[in-house]
Amino acid sequence: MTRWTLPPDKIPTAWFNVVPHLATPPQPPLHPGTREPVGPDDLAPLFPMALIGQEVSAEPWIDIPGEVLEILRLWRPTPLVRATRLEKELGTPARIYFKDESISPSGSHKTNTAVPQAFYNAQEGITRLTTETGAGQWGTALSFATAQFDMDLKVYMVRASFDQKPYRRIAIETWGGEVVPSPVDDPSHPGSLGSAISDAVRDCVGREDTHYSLGSVLNHVLLHQTVIGIEAKEQLELAGERLPDVVIAPCGGGSNLGGIAFPFVPDAGVRLLAVEPMSCPTLTQGEFGYDFGDVEGLTPLLPMYSLGRGFIPPSIHAGGLRYHGDSPLISQLVRDGRMEAIAYPQGKVFEAAVRFARTEGRIPAPECAHGIRAAIDEALAAKETGEEKVILFNYCGHGFLDLAAYDEYNHGRLPEEQG
Repeated sequence: MTRWTLPPDKIPTAWFNVVPHLATPPQPPLHPGTREPVGPDDLAPLFPMALIGQEVSAEPWIDIPGEVLEILRLWRPTPLVRATRLEKELGTPARIYFKDESISPSGSHKTNTAVPQAFYNAQEGITRLTTETGAGQWGTALSFATAQFDMDLKVYMVRASFDQKPYRRIAIETWGGEVVPSPVDDPSHPGSLGSAISDAVRDCVGREDTHYSLGSVLNHVLLHQTVIGIEAKEQLELAGERLPDVVIAPCGGGSNLGGIAFPFVPDAGVRLLAVEPMSCPTLTQGEFGYDFGDVEGLTPLLPMYSLGRGFIPPSIHAGGLRYHGDSPLISQLVRDGRMEAIAYPQGKVFEAAVRFARTEGRIPAPECAHGIRAAIDEALAAKETGEEKVILFNYCGHGFLDLAAYDEYNHGRLPEEQG
């Protein structure tokens, strides 16, 4: 057996909160003007009170509303799959499993938080959301979610990805969202997630009908993603495994990594591995401290590993990983030594992606391929030592809207200096 599924009635009914399990309590976000800890009133122009409450909650579990579960059941629980063909091709004694988040309506894990964010905003009477998107996966997911609650959506897409990935724009528009390239005031600029956040926040502030929605980084976003790891734990038991030796996921802002890794934080014997692009090495080369989440300094300052809010990474195809900072919760785990981080160049990532596609038959998103690269390297290391390690990684999204990147790689046009 190589595939383990759970029935719809086994969908998690509560999110796992990692905060009570941190070795060091998280530091508070600071107001951009006063540099004092922000309170609920400071965040109210951006987020509904329910999400603000989740952002600061120390409760170990937070119930998922029934209306959210009803939509999540359209694709959850997602399968756990053993990559036996990849194992055979590598000749490794390791057992490689992946959680298939690509089957969501938008094709990635992002939909897990898009739905509750749209729900809580609609519940508070908000009729319009603004957001940023890098590769377009988040904008696609949120456009699906806002359509479920009859809301308007304005998406500011990093210009490099807007040009590289036109079908993401088409998907967003098909679900009713409006998408524009960012930064809006400089058409010659390739853009960054930080500048797109500035555009989205500037649009939101001052409009009573509008809130801002974020696809990664913040605590409540990573909280919503923990359905991935909760399901994976149960499915690994069904597969006859107690716990994995290592849990792997790509990391841009940290949402899919936190989603699969957080439920394993209390399990001391499980290694947690974040994988990032060498062109945007936030965790491996950034500095820990307070920094703005956006370029213009409109957002609260967050305690995180950062390359600096003005950092503009090369236009690699993994647009979702081109962010100057990281989730404060992920950053804290790395700083405390509970989580490791590694960076890869773009060429090695696509080499792993093609290897995975030719063995397992699935074409991964460039972001997802970073985790696959690390999983392959862990499996090859196990081959050297003869260890029967259990490797779990998050297959966070498919690559069917990223085929231009594969075209460049397959025909030798992928610039290695970008990675």
